[in-house]
Amino acid sequence: MTKDKGQKMQLIDTHVHINFDNFQADLDTVRSRWQEAGVVRLVHSCVEPSEFPGIQALAHRFPELSFAVGLHPLDTDKWNHQTAEQLKSLACSDSKVVAIGEMGLDFYKANDYEQQLMVFEAQLGIASELSLPVIIHCRNAAIHVREVLQKWKKLKGGSVRGVMHCWGGTPEEAQWFLDLGFYISFSGTVTFKNAKQIQDTAAMVSSDRLLIETDCPFLAPVPKRGERRNEPAYVRYVADQVARLRGETTASIAALTTKNACELFGLAL
Repeated sequence: MTKDKGQKMQLIDTHVHINFDNFQADLDTVRSRWQEAGVVRLVHSCVEPSEFPGIQALAHRFPELSFAVGLHPLDTDKWNHQTAEQLKSLACSDSKVVAIGEMGLDFYKANDYEQQLMVFEAQLGIASELSLPVIIHCRNAAIHVREVLQKWKKLKGGSVRGVMHCWGGTPEEAQWFLDLGFYISFSGTVTFKNAKQIQDTAAMVSSDRLLIETDCPFLAPVPKRGERRNEPAYVRYVADQVARLRGETTASIAALTTKNACELFGLAL
């Protein structure tokens, strides 16, 4: 049995986008729900630097919210010669910035390989310079992301740390990134009926590298999958499913993923 009654759990949703318009009408109510569900910290990802002021305002409105700054691989057309300095300046401007991202490669929806690779490596450089972890988006690009991270580790005289967010690859691919020191984060997709390879990966990731997220407002988990908007409170259902797949309790998954998130992002409870 994975449900735990009478025990107050602490959960961390390591990837949210609550700045989106579909949260604006009832965000305080949404917050009440995540607090009731035991979500004590959240990490807000960033799609492009223009989002920074809005995300920053939310982080100061909600003390439990930390955030990242970065440029998503599907928005690399917005990169110019000033973007790197802009990202560095923004990241250094607020102590609530705990990561660079989301960044990475997405060859499912785009084929601008060279541009994506250039922007990805530039942001790895920023994260390394600032000693911040990275939030990596990887879709249909696992082998390419692996090559970049391996090259970075070998040729750049160091390595970066971070998380492969919203994991959708195979257990073998996950092991590539575990071997490079990365965390693997699971979203509502792990609850989907036909997500066998994601579920297999959730069962094999080492306990000290496991994270959970919602990626809200996208990918609402079962039993909320029919809803048009995902929200942070639903990270509990991700924890339930990961616990089920690993033969553990939800409380134990909550405890270890919360510990891992605090270690990666430097969060305090």
